[in-house]
Amino acid sequence: MAKKRIGVHVGTAGGCFTAVQRAADAGANTFQIFSSSPRQWKAAPVKPEEAAKMREARARLDVNPVSIHASYLINLCSQTESVRENSVEAFRGEVERALALGAEYLVLHPGSWKGLTREEGLKLAAQGIERAIGTLGGGLKWQDHDFRILIENTAGAEFSLGGSFDQVAELVATLQACAPVGVCLDTCHTHVAGYDIVTTEGYESTMKQVGETMGFDAVKVWHCNDAKAPMGSKLDRHEHIGEGTIGAAAFRRLLHDERFEHAAFIAETPVDDPGDEMRNVMALRALSAGS
Repeated sequence: MAKKRIGVHVGTAGGCFTAVQRAADAGANTFQIFSSSPRQWKAAPVKPEEAAKMREARARLDVNPVSIHASYLINLCSQTESVRENSVEAFRGEVERALALGAEYLVLHPGSWKGLTREEGLKLAAQGIERAIGTLGGGLKWQDHDFRILIENTAGAEFSLGGSFDQVAELVATLQACAPVGVCLDTCHTHVAGYDIVTTEGYESTMKQVGETMGFDAVKVWHCNDAKAPMGSKLDRHEHIGEGTIGAAAFRRLLHDERFEHAAFIAETPVDDPGDEMRNVMALRALSAGS
């Protein structure tokens, strides 16, 4: 990318295309959205006129890439067959809407393998993604788009697939033959899972593990979230940039890390008051500009 892409997760009230202006108003040149309610299985398809408006606004305002976060209900490695079937159907819809909107990335939490072995969970997650990609509707083909599914690391809770870099890398490697895949790393998840990104030495050790597992080029998006909980707590509680247990210095180090020059940095920080989206984008921009 010609310039650093810093953005925020924004709402879509009034239509998905409205997110572009909402992001720009917050000082962002990239953003993330939900393409439908993250708490519902069913969603309406994207209207062609909405997709056209989003493309026009993105081109006019130079806002890219666009990341869509998949529904929280999706659990592709559930031990329950009905949940898996609903998840495959829901994920297929997520891919269809992402392609229709022209989004570059679709971020996925693979799910929980509770009741199974981790190996069984990994296999089911890979099979579910392959099935969803292989049965797209409306003549859509991911091969015709600049598009990737990004596997996100999780906070390390027991049975959560993706709680370690090794697990994320293993799923990506498994999927590479059948789907366009990459990685989304979350600073809060990384921190509370027990990886040190706060101290200088810890940051370098953690990044060494990133390079040795998934590889730096695979990381297309960083979710930039400070944390309310301490390192290793496995509690996924996001905080405003610089106000949590990670701290501003760690974000400054990440934003200046040349190994992630290609990546987009997107905040998923709390919206406690009007203007919080802009406040966190501006915090990241200031840290990016500073030495």
